[in-house]
This record gives sequence, C-alpha cells and structure tokens, in this order.
Amino acid sequence: MTRTFETISVIGLGYVGLPTAATFASRGLRVIGVDVREETVARINAGQAHFIEPDLDIVLRAVVTANTLRAVTRPETADAYLIAVPTPIRDDHSADLSFVEAALSSIAPVLKRGDLIIIESTCPVGTTARAARILREARGDLSFPDQAPESADILLAYCPERILPGQTLRELVDNARTFGGLDRRSALAARDLYSVFARGPQRITTAAAAELSKLVENAFRDVNIAFANELSVVCDAFGLDVWSVIELANLHPRVNVLSPGPGVGGHCIPVDPWFIHEALPDHTPLIRAAREVNDAKPGFIADRVAKVAGRFREPTVALLGLSYKPNVDDLRDSPALKIARDLAARRIGRLLVVEPHIEGLPKDLAAEPDVAAASLDEAIEQADVVVVLVAHNRFKSLNRGVLGQKVVIDAVGLLALSDVA
Repeated sequence: MTRTFETISVIGLGYVGLPTAATFASRGLRVIGVDVREETVARINAGQAHFIEPDLDIVLRAVVTANTLRAVTRPETADAYLIAVPTPIRDDHSADLSFVEAALSSIAPVLKRGDLIIIESTCPVGTTARAARILREARGDLSFPDQAPESADILLAYCPERILPGQTLRELVDNARTFGGLDRRSALAARDLYSVFARGPQRITTAAAAELSKLVENAFRDVNIAFANELSVVCDAFGLDVWSVIELANLHPRVNVLSPGPGVGGHCIPVDPWFIHEALPDHTPLIRAAREVNDAKPGFIADRVAKVAGRFREPTVALLGLSYKPNVDDLRDSPALKIARDLAARRIGRLLVVEPHIEGLPKDLAAEPDVAAASLDEAIEQADVVVVLVAHNRFKSLNRGVLGQKVVIDAVGLLALSDVA
C-alpha cells in the first residue's frame, strides 16, 4: 500500500535542501523549510533563493506565493523530515557530523508515531544507524527500526542526492534514486515520498549500502580525475600538450581519460572519499593517493603561474574564474579560489580576477592590495599572463588574436591554444 504525506520538513536550506523543498512544494505538498540562518529564512520567505540555480527563483516564488512552502528557524510538526545539512571534513580528514547530530536533536521534540526521517546529507557508513541511537536517547517513548524492524514507531532511511549544480531541478526529477532503510518498511516509505516527483530509476536497499554507494560514486570520480591531473603534470615535465595526448589516447575504443583541471572542488568529491578512507585506512591506499594528487594540483598551477609571472618586471596576471565548476557561483572548496589566494599571498604581482557569477570578491581577496575584480575585457587587455581556471561559457568567446600576444596558462583546456608557458 502506497503511503501518502501531507506535510514534510526539510532541515537545511542550502544547495540541496532548498531545491528539494521547492520541488516537493511545487507538487502540492505542504513544506516547512528549516534553516538556522535568519537571513536565509527571510530571503526564502520573500521568494528569493540565496544562491544561483537556473529556474529556482521562479519555482520558489510560485510555491511561496501559493503558501505551499515557508521557512522557519526551528522545526515544527510534520509527517516526514528530510535532513540536508553539511557534512564537512576536519583538518585530520575525519567526518564532522555535528550538523547532522544537531538536526536530529532539533527534530526529536516534535516527533510523533508514524513519522519518517530521511537523511540526504552525505555521511560515513553507519550514520543512519547512529541516528537511530541518538534519537532513541532523546525520545525513549518511541521505537526505532534498528531495534524494532518492520514495526517501529519511527521510520528511518538514507536517500542520497545525486544532483549537479546548474542542473539541479531537472536532475532531482530525472536521476536515479536509492532508498536505503534501516528496515524495508522505512525504505518503502521513503520511496513513496520521493515518488511524488522522482521519475528516474528507483532501488530499494539497506541504509549502509546506500551510504557507501554515495561515497563510492564520488570516490570513483575522484580517482579518475586524479589520473587526468597526474597525467597533466607528466605532460608538463615532458613538454607535451596534455589535451593532445588525451585526445590520442582516447582514440582507443576502451579508453576514456577525463580532462584535467586545477584540482577538485565542490561539496562532494573533495570530501566523500575521505569518509571511506577514515573507516578503512589500511584497505584504501588508492583512494588516499587520488585525494593527495587532486589536493596538490592547485599548488602545481600556482607554481607555474608564479614562475611565468617572474619573467616580467611588474606583472599583471588575469585569473579567469573562481568557482569550483563552470557556470555557477559556488565557491565551496574551489581549487581556482585556492590558487588565487596562494598567488595573492606570494605577492607575485597585480592580480585581476574575473568571476562573472558573483557580485564581489571574497573578503580576504578583496582586502589584498594587489588584487582586484575586473571585467573579462579589462583583465585581458591589461594582463601579461592570462590564467584560465574555470571553463565558464562566457570565457569561450575570448579574442584569440589578443590572447596570442599574452602568455596563456589554460588549466582546463578551454582554449585551442598551445600553452606557451
């Protein structure tokens, strides 16, 4: 029997939580979004997203106007609770689950029999089972599926997101979904909830398998990106163009080398593989090596830029892009931003930063005396060295005649120019 839900609560209204909340609300469910940031809550209640995502503002205005979505700072009673808060890593590469634990503690007082709790945040294996223990300590009057499988008062599942910033609203609907329950009853209830809008393939599994599958997805990508990034370092040592080498290698019918870049950024790939390695360090040397290769790449690019800039008496360097991926305003763990900060700290010369998707530079960069935001045309005109760090669509129309007079370092393969550095 398919279960229906009238009111759901989304805890955490960031890059995953807000689009998810808006999508549920657009299907007619009553959605209560919860975020501890008062300014974020106020902006959402005004029908405005606090980050750039295509079409999100349109959907958000519609559901706020229709009163199917409202934002608050403290959880209220609902039929289902979706936890979509950050799970960063600490300096020692261990998982910081404090936001998840805080979210669980915040909903514990309003839980009632029959409620469904879903964790969407990317977490180490065992987090959903740990959530049951945390909730049981807070609500000893309720039973949970780890101790009362198929008959618990509260249902608990892990359902990882698989969305790409810039395409979030489409991928929420179209991408495959995995429903990992602490018992089958929880997994089926989670599937019933997401079926309100999800149209991609759906799989029922255990919470632990779902948790690991999410980590595996990003560890797989990290390892393959690391190979491409290491190859770019090899080609540089040989004096070869990595893009040409990859194109030749990919002529093989069973080879598909990815494109290298300045590193790896965002909220998933630089973080998730560490969750596997933390749990089983002796079994995961490849995962650790990939992380180390990708983490080292921004320093490699910064070294190259500094070396080239040293050829000029008073160099001006144009840095094209700060976000972690093309065509978004997301700076989380961005390798481009790390490179900009590194170069600013080295005082290599004047830095002109071009990032068309943000209104102003991060405060620390803006405070640097030799760093300034610039338009694309201004930066190219004034620069001695042009460094392409992000393959934004807006950079594809670069005047190659003008670039031919500059020293160009293309870290992302955007240009069909030889790297003359």
